[in-house]
Amino acid sequence: MCYELAYLLKAIGDPTPEVGKTGIRGVIVGKTALNPVEAIEKFRSVLQERPYEFRYALRILPIQKVIRTDLEEVKRLATELAAEIGENETFRVTVEKRFTNIHSREFIEAAATCIQRKADLDNPDKILLIEVVGGLTGMSLIKPSAILGVVKEKLL
Repeated sequence: MCYELAYLLKAIGDPTPEVGKTGIRGVIVGKTALNPVEAIEKFRSVLQERPYEFRYALRILPIQKVIRTDLEEVKRLATELAAEIGENETFRVTVEKRFTNIHSREFIEAAATCIQRKADLDNPDKILLIEVVGGLTGMSLIKPSAILGVVKEKLL
């Protein structure tokens, strides 16, 4: 899976991607010089043209910022990212966590209380994505379409 992601990142224009294991079975991380949201769109194009190049990657999530796992840091970054939510746009906070004792609800409360926009859990305009892997937390403010579900999109 690591080789596949490194290959795909090179194929979309990053000459020196960094890919590694997280210690969690089936979860790897990649660092790219490319804009992570734009990289997802480029992956989507590759998937449509050459679906056979995706053999192991099942889902790819763009991470815009990485911080240490701390609720105050989450609150600070959520406030910063929330500035990109339009006045009439809705949002949802999505948390995926591994190797932490902090409850998902605590992450959601830390992030959502800083955002002065209407929440929509079913059909939001933007998703504040919080990915926790032990001592590090990745966060992004993305449109729902910015998450690449490889299996689902191969079937389309």
